[in-house]
Amino acid sequence: MVYLKCWKVIKVKMENIRELVKANNLKHIAIIMDGNRRWAKERNLPSAVGHKKGVDSLKAAMRACDDFGIKFLTVYAFSTENWNRKPEEVSFLMDLLGQTLKKELKEMYENNVVINFIGDTTKLSVKLQEILNNAVETTRNNTGVNLQIAFNYGARAEITRAAALIAEDFKSGKIGHITEELVSAYLYTSGIPDPDLLIRTGGEMRVSNYLLWQIAYSEFIVLPSYWPEFNKDTLAECIIEFNRRSRRWGK
Repeated sequence: MVYLKCWKVIKVKMENIRELVKANNLKHIAIIMDGNRRWAKERNLPSAVGHKKGVDSLKAAMRACDDFGIKFLTVYAFSTENWNRKPEEVSFLMDLLGQTLKKELKEMYENNVVINFIGDTTKLSVKLQEILNNAVETTRNNTGVNLQIAFNYGARAEITRAAALIAEDFKSGKIGHITEELVSAYLYTSGIPDPDLLIRTGGEMRVSNYLLWQIAYSEFIVLPSYWPEFNKDTLAECIIEFNRRSRRWGK
């Protein structure tokens, strides 16, 4: 894990970043979108303002991935532990997700984005589940950036769920020999390549129960800046740093 202390805002030609993405076979970026509340607190603003500003950063990240030729973007929006926050904040985050999807779905569809959700969405309200399912169905046949939103997601819960499903299918004779590939097929991210790069904003040096199986060989970048400050230039810098890495895949 690398903590990048000093970031210069640079203007990089889009085609140069696209070349780096292609040369490094960079397909999938995962992001821990941390720091919305701290960003707001430092500006004497309600945390809700930070969360709303974070939505703008997510839109910027999606556009940047499209411009740079990155096919998969997975973002950590609400963890299984986030239910322990104040009820009013949890309620706000639920409403924010629903409102954002209804407001932005047309534009995302027109921009060819494919939307999916990873996590136990059955715990959400029926109304919110309907909004999520509509977003997935509406964008199912798109061919652009694949956006995975981790909502009510926790990696330990994901692996536990996968183990239970595997045990059930093994007992019934549906499967025999258990391999790493088989375990991956039972995760929420089945069919999606593992992240090449994990970015965390907000300066915290931990993975917070996020994609524990999938990030086994991901490169890590931790940014001191908060998520509402994330933009296209920030992503370009991360890609440049990724290009400097030498990936050995444990060899």
